Amino acid sequence: MPDRSPLAPVVARLRTTNPYAVDAAVAALALFAVSLQWLFPDEGDDPLSWRGWLLGAATAVPLVWRRAAPFATACAVSVATPAQALYHAPPPDLMYGGFVVLYTLAALARPWQRRVMLAGWLIGVATTISHREDAEPFEYAFQLLSIVCAYAFGSLSRSRRAHTAELEDRARRLERERAADTARATARERARIARDMHDILAHAVSLMVVQAEAGPVVVRSDPARAEAAFDAIATAGRDAMTQLRRILGVLKEEEGESGPRRLPQPGLAALPGLVRLVGESTGLRAELKVSGEPRPLPPDTEVAAYRIVQEALTNTVKHAYASCAAVALDWAEDAVRLTVTDDGRGPSAPGDAPGGGGHGLIGIRERAAACGGEAVTGGGPDGGFRVVVRLTGVAAGRPAALG
Repeated sequence: MPDRSPLAPVVARLRTTNPYAVDAAVAALALFAVSLQWLFPDEGDDPLSWRGWLLGAATAVPLVWRRAAPFATACAVSVATPAQALYHAPPPDLMYGGFVVLYTLAALARPWQRRVMLAGWLIGVATTISHREDAEPFEYAFQLLSIVCAYAFGSLSRSRRAHTAELEDRARRLERERAADTARATARERARIARDMHDILAHAVSLMVVQAEAGPVVVRSDPARAEAAFDAIATAGRDAMTQLRRILGVLKEEEGESGPRRLPQPGLAALPGLVRLVGESTGLRAELKVSGEPRPLPPDTEVAAYRIVQEALTNTVKHAYASCAAVALDWAEDAVRLTVTDDGRGPSAPGDAPGGGGHGLIGIRERAAACGGEAVTGGGPDGGFRVVVRLTGVAAGRPAALG
């Protein structure tokens, strides 16, 4: 809450002023207060002699260094103040310099210095007053209470400064933590986008490469098949462009009349179309089997499941030299299990990317881990290669449609 005190601008200005300039002004003010008894002596009192004024000046001038050397300044003022009082020319009505150094000590000095000086001033003032011939009882209470008040104000200033420093330090820590959280979130988002773009481009390029290699072989002997190959290349390219636009929509929202709009990310409902497209585009016998009761998944898990199957099929097309691939989707009460199996070369073939742990398999494991699941890859029971992924977070509710 901002400080709305009328003195707030003055305090803020003093905090930005040179400390020595402020302390010199405080010393000059204390010296002026000490000199009042010399300039305007009370009727019936002894006039303030020049020796008494020098002792009074000794209680004010050291205040210039009160913040640079608080304890040394307090010692100097502590010697000059009782000397002025005992000199009887006459003693000061108020210990102006003493109040300032006690306030400064309480605010800036070390704990043992504060305690020693407070005790010394209480004992010294009580002893000095007791040596006065006309000392009144109320003078003890007034002077001692004045010392305690000056020390208490300094302690409050120290506590407020410590509290402010703690709040500033906490704000800096929170700012650093917020910056670290932002950096981690940015890194996670970049990694997610990189995985999505890798999966989309790798899948589309693999399908296009297979069709481009098959097209020239059959262009003369089977023109219809060649035409189908080129159609498959165009279809894969258009699908890749559509999905890339979906990803780029996360980075740049397209503002329409109805507000920001984003194309939906593919989920499990798109798996039949994905399997069918792979089979039609590559000649691979691909099939999808679903068991259990479908249930809705969180959106992130839906996308992860689709991308995992897409990447597994891409690896089959690119590296396995398989003739068939099977995708199994098994629903359980608290998880969904995805299995992609092919009859290709398997992980032991030289230069085989699936067995070598390429970027695709790393992406599959990362996607599974991000959804609280796990992925296992390796050789199938009857040869070939198999990817098994278990994703948790199945939500109860209406059945999820696959078609």
